Amino acid sequence: MRKRGLPLGMAGVGLSVFFVASLVGMSAFQPPGEAVRVDNDDLGGVVNGPRGPEAGVWVIAETSDLPTKFRKVVVTDDQGRYVVPDLPKATFNVWVRGYGLVDSDKVSSAPGRTVNLTAKVAPDRRAAAHYFPGK
Repeated sequence: MRKRGLPLGMAGVGLSVFFVASLVGMSAFQPPGEAVRVDNDDLGGVVNGPRGPEAGVWVIAETSDLPTKFRKVVVTDDQGRYVVPDLPKATFNVWVRGYGLVDSDKVSSAPGRTVNLTAKVAPDRRAAAHYFPGK
Protein backbone atom coordinates (compact mmCIF):
# COMPACT_ATOMS: atom_id res chain seq x y z
CA MET A 1 0.00 0.00 0.00
CA ARG A 2 1.41 3.39 -1.05
CA LYS A 3 1.40 6.31 1.40
CA ARG A 4 -0.14 9.54 0.24
CA GLY A 5 1.72 12.81 0.54
CA LEU A 6 4.28 14.93 -1.22
CA PRO A 7 7.08 13.17 -3.02
CA LEU A 8 10.43 13.73 -1.34
CA GLY A 9 11.64 15.92 -4.23
CA MET A 10 8.64 18.25 -3.86
CA ALA A 11 9.29 18.67 -0.12
CA GLY A 12 12.89 19.66 -0.87
CA VAL A 13 11.76 22.22 -3.44
CA GLY A 14 9.27 23.65 -0.93
CA LEU A 15 11.95 24.00 1.74
CA SER A 16 14.31 25.65 -0.75
CA VAL A 17 11.66 28.20 -1.77
CA PHE A 18 10.92 28.94 1.90
CA PHE A 19 14.64 29.43 2.66
CA VAL A 20 15.21 31.81 -0.26
CA ALA A 21 12.04 33.78 0.58
CA SER A 22 13.17 34.19 4.19
CA LEU A 23 16.54 35.58 3.02
CA VAL A 24 14.81 38.06 0.71
CA GLY A 25 12.60 39.23 3.59
CA MET A 26 15.64 39.77 5.79
CA SER A 27 17.27 42.10 3.25
CA ALA A 28 15.14 45.01 4.58
CA PHE A 29 16.07 44.27 8.23
CA GLN A 30 17.82 47.12 9.99
CA PRO A 31 20.11 46.12 12.90
CA PRO A 32 19.34 47.90 16.21
CA GLY A 33 21.13 51.20 16.74
CA GLU A 34 22.22 51.59 13.12
CA ALA A 35 21.20 54.35 10.75
CA VAL A 36 18.70 53.43 8.06
CA ARG A 37 20.36 51.97 4.97
CA VAL A 38 18.71 52.30 1.59
CA ASP A 39 19.88 51.17 -1.81
CA ASN A 40 18.90 52.61 -5.19
CA ASP A 41 15.40 51.05 -5.23
CA ASP A 42 14.42 51.70 -1.58
CA LEU A 43 13.06 54.63 0.39
CA GLY A 44 13.85 54.82 4.09
CA GLY A 45 14.23 57.09 7.06
CA VAL A 46 12.97 57.81 10.56
CA VAL A 47 9.54 58.95 11.71
CA ASN A 48 9.53 61.31 14.68
CA GLY A 49 6.66 62.75 16.67
CA PRO A 50 6.47 65.26 19.52
CA ARG A 51 8.02 62.76 21.96
CA GLY A 52 10.68 61.29 19.68
CA PRO A 53 10.72 58.26 17.37
CA GLU A 54 7.30 56.85 16.44
CA ALA A 55 7.20 53.06 16.67
CA GLY A 56 4.51 51.02 14.94
CA VAL A 57 3.15 53.66 12.58
CA TRP A 58 2.54 53.13 8.90
CA VAL A 59 4.65 54.75 6.22
CA ILE A 60 2.89 54.88 2.87
CA ALA A 61 4.66 55.36 -0.48
CA GLU A 62 2.33 55.96 -3.42
CA THR A 63 2.73 56.92 -7.06
CA SER A 64 0.52 57.51 -10.09
CA ASP A 65 3.52 57.59 -12.47
CA LEU A 66 2.98 53.95 -13.49
CA PRO A 67 0.24 52.47 -15.71
CA THR A 68 -1.76 51.75 -12.51
CA LYS A 69 -1.64 53.45 -9.11
CA PHE A 70 1.06 51.80 -7.00
CA ARG A 71 1.17 51.88 -3.20
CA LYS A 72 3.39 50.15 -0.66
CA VAL A 73 2.93 50.34 3.13
CA VAL A 74 5.47 49.43 5.83
CA VAL A 75 5.52 49.77 9.63
CA THR A 76 8.22 51.55 11.63
CA ASP A 77 10.39 49.61 14.06
CA ASP A 78 10.79 50.47 17.76
CA GLN A 79 13.26 53.25 16.85
CA GLY A 80 10.92 54.85 14.30
CA ARG A 81 12.96 53.55 11.35
CA TYR A 82 11.45 52.29 8.12
CA VAL A 83 12.49 50.98 4.71
CA VAL A 84 10.11 50.69 1.76
CA PRO A 85 11.99 48.11 -0.34
CA ASP A 86 12.13 47.27 -4.02
CA LEU A 87 10.32 50.22 -5.56
CA PRO A 88 10.05 50.88 -9.30
CA LYS A 89 11.55 54.06 -10.73
CA ALA A 90 8.92 56.76 -10.13
CA THR A 91 8.20 59.80 -8.01
CA PHE A 92 6.43 58.83 -4.79
CA ASN A 93 4.36 60.70 -2.24
CA VAL A 94 5.43 59.43 1.19
CA TRP A 95 3.52 60.04 4.41
CA VAL A 96 2.76 58.69 7.90
CA ARG A 97 -0.52 57.30 9.23
CA GLY A 98 -1.24 55.70 12.60
CA TYR A 99 -3.61 55.34 15.52
CA GLY A 100 -4.06 58.64 17.32
CA LEU A 101 -2.53 60.50 14.38
CA VAL A 102 -3.81 62.39 11.39
CA ASP A 103 -2.04 61.87 8.07
CA SER A 104 1.26 63.71 7.94
CA ASP A 105 2.20 66.08 5.17
CA LYS A 106 3.07 64.20 1.98
CA VAL A 107 6.69 64.42 0.90
CA SER A 108 7.66 63.88 -2.74
CA SER A 109 10.67 61.63 -3.20
CA ALA A 110 12.18 58.88 -5.33
CA PRO A 111 13.82 55.52 -4.61
CA GLY A 112 17.40 55.69 -3.36
CA ARG A 113 16.73 58.53 -0.93
CA THR A 114 16.46 58.90 2.82
CA VAL A 115 13.24 60.66 3.84
CA ASN A 116 12.70 61.54 7.50
CA LEU A 117 9.05 62.18 8.32
CA THR A 118 7.15 63.93 11.10
CA ALA A 119 4.03 62.32 12.56
CA LYS A 120 1.08 64.60 13.34
CA VAL A 121 -0.85 63.88 16.51
CA ALA A 122 -4.63 64.14 16.09
CA PRO A 123 -6.02 67.19 17.90
CA ASP A 124 -8.95 65.13 19.23
CA ARG A 125 -10.62 61.72 18.99
CA ARG A 126 -12.96 62.85 16.22
CA ALA A 127 -10.04 63.81 13.97
CA ALA A 128 -8.27 60.52 14.75
CA ALA A 129 -11.47 58.57 13.99
CA HIS A 130 -11.60 60.16 10.54
CA TYR A 131 -8.57 58.00 9.63
CA PHE A 132 -9.47 54.97 11.82
CA PRO A 133 -13.22 54.81 12.43
CA GLY A 134 -14.63 52.32 14.93
CA LYS A 135 -16.15 49.09 13.69
